[in-house]
Amino acid sequence: MSIFLNNDSKIIVQGITGGEGSKHTALMLKAGSNIVGGVNARKAGTTVTHGETELPVYGKVAEAMEETGANVSVVFVPPAFTKSAVEEAIEAGIGLVVVITEGVPVQDTAEFWALAQSKVDADGNQITRIIGPNCPGIITPEESLAGITPANITGKGPIGLVSKSGTLTYQMMYELRDLGFSTAIGIGGDPVVGTTHIGALAAFEADPETEAVVMIGEIGGDAEERAADYIKANMSKPVVGYVAGFTAPEGKTMGHAGAIVSGSAGTASAKKEALEAAGVKVGKTPSETAQLLRNIVQGS
Repeated sequence: MSIFLNNDSKIIVQGITGGEGSKHTALMLKAGSNIVGGVNARKAGTTVTHGETELPVYGKVAEAMEETGANVSVVFVPPAFTKSAVEEAIEAGIGLVVVITEGVPVQDTAEFWALAQSKVDADGNQITRIIGPNCPGIITPEESLAGITPANITGKGPIGLVSKSGTLTYQMMYELRDLGFSTAIGIGGDPVVGTTHIGALAAFEADPETEAVVMIGEIGGDAEERAADYIKANMSKPVVGYVAGFTAPEGKTMGHAGAIVSGSAGTASAKKEALEAAGVKVGKTPSETAQLLRNIVQGS
């Protein structure tokens, strides 16, 4: 099992003809992803070829969905055009939009997030889930990749991973490659993101084949504290955590968009305390965190 992405997912790439879009389309295909086409209004009607795979390029997301049955879009467009690309996908009613682009203005993200919130089905469920922006995307090992996560780090297994950090996603996948993952999702570290820690935790809790979860946070904001409250109230599965930023100098402004610390709120220590109060074991390093989870799964 998995969350949000599996081998039945049909993926289109918005920005498939650009440098990053082309490179990562090839890598996603190599990972086994079922990519069915791309979108670029200026190159509609053309095709792109990767090895033996020839992919059609459509002018609109809605057209691509109608022709291919696509239900996932991966967005590789420059920051200035990301808002319009994501809004187009939302208006078309696609199920999942994975926004890789970094440097998207926070107001733009807030506006397309709000648009997605407003589009619901007859049962009141949000139609389009957004992952990102500024994230590595999502991978269900040995099934499908929507994003830029290296697919050869690990295989399938019982661990769920949700992370603010791209590189720490990769490291944790490597650290726990002996166990393997159901799904690994990089949610991005911007102040506004489409899927939060809580959204991923809820999905892992509901997934019958995910046995335990690793949650990676960072200094800044209060997402980890809110996740701790959620874990305490709703999670029956064990969760271990890691918070990047224990060595960040006090008072220094860090480069990451979401790493804004105000007083004691948002510090690594405050987040660690909140998580531990919710019963989450927190490692001081990625390796220590991986061992904490390994001990839980192996019953030691």
